[in-house]
Amino acid sequence: MRTRPLPHDQSDALIADEEAGIERLIELMRRLREPVHGCPWDLEQTFATIAPYTIEEAYEVADAIERDAVDELPDELGDLLLQIVYHAQIAAESGEFSWADVVASITKKMIRRHPHVFGDWATGDFVAGSWEKLKEKERAAKGERRESVLEGIPSNLPGMTRAVKLQKRAARVGFDWPNIEGVLDKIREESAELAEAQLAGDPDAVEDEYADLLFVMANLGRHLGVDPEKALRRVNAKFERRFRAVEGALKTHGRSMDEATLEEMDALWTEIKHAEHSAKNISD
Repeated sequence: MRTRPLPHDQSDALIADEEAGIERLIELMRRLREPVHGCPWDLEQTFATIAPYTIEEAYEVADAIERDAVDELPDELGDLLLQIVYHAQIAAESGEFSWADVVASITKKMIRRHPHVFGDWATGDFVAGSWEKLKEKERAAKGERRESVLEGIPSNLPGMTRAVKLQKRAARVGFDWPNIEGVLDKIREESAELAEAQLAGDPDAVEDEYADLLFVMANLGRHLGVDPEKALRRVNAKFERRFRAVEGALKTHGRSMDEATLEEMDALWTEIKHAEHSAKNISD
């Protein structure tokens, strides 16, 4: 590893070459992590401290996609790519693995898991569930055995996403409602239990029953083919859009939210909601 800065001409090239590929980014990260001459903040980082940023950047990519902000995607994808290069550089410094190992690993895996493209399987043979079967074969080849069908689901996933993954795993072995009516019945049951806990004034029971209801709602989304996390982001965006519109409507009359009554704000909300529906119907 170098212990001194790059010569001036090479440093300029690193900055100026807009057409350079991944090698340029890898070299940039190596420079940032270079002892003595690197960036003090970057030098302090570890897998653990960088992980939250990795998650955040992945969400920003998803956000740009959901907003159809294609012009923002190169920047957001670049931020996410930087995170991967960052982790690889940290590992390379301790001799654990390198960027080349990361690329080789995913390349081999994708070839291995697509025998209908790169192997002898016909496309028609690649049916639903084949991906999971291939993963199971890989684990068996490594000598890995799961004590539970729920093993291997990351605990730090967003709650609703992890709930769906747990439910999908359980459904593989038949632990699932056969139809959506069973889920709806369970929602009614959990709603009643939540109301009872609230009337009893037991905060712990209220949280427990509320969690049960959320878990069943995640299951309902799975049965409906709706991603609960995506649905929540959608409704959050809708609420923010309409709330800001109410703020704007009041401002045009020289008033603030604090000065308006709930009835006034609710009337504006309804008006904005109807205007959105009308505009959608016209565009459709």
